[in-house]
Amino acid sequence: MSILSRTFRTDATSAAPLVLRLALGSVFIGHGAQKLFGWWGGYGFQGTAGFFESKLGLTPGWLHAGLAGGGEFFGGILLILGLFTRFAAAQAAIIMGVAIWTVHRSAFFAQNNGMEYPLTLLLIAVSLTLTGGGALSFDAYLAKPGAYSRK
Repeated sequence: MSILSRTFRTDATSAAPLVLRLALGSVFIGHGAQKLFGWWGGYGFQGTAGFFESKLGLTPGWLHAGLAGGGEFFGGILLILGLFTRFAAAQAAIIMGVAIWTVHRSAFFAQNNGMEYPLTLLLIAVSLTLTGGGALSFDAYLAKPGAYSRK
């Protein structure tokens, strides 16, 4: 089995991952757009980079803001499409792990700035990393024999 077919391999009989992909992808697109573009009350790229560097000690701030914002925004698009689902979900899990460690580890519940919400997103991302995109995904289409070869 080639590395490409292993990457796209998913359970093409289950549509359940679609719900998780749409939820996680939508949330990540929104949060990424806040970080990158300042949409929906976000700080934009410069503000996020400044926060990461001055408040979280993540230097250089522009690099971490680009990785987090870009990973969330573009990874969210990949999740919604079900394209490279395992890759997008794994990077989402890493982003949420960093968020928990750097910002939310002092409490559990969200009203105390705790890890409740990012932990839920991390667990959804881990689930998608393990299962793949499911039946209604581009991954399932590309995993079909001959789907990406010339005819």
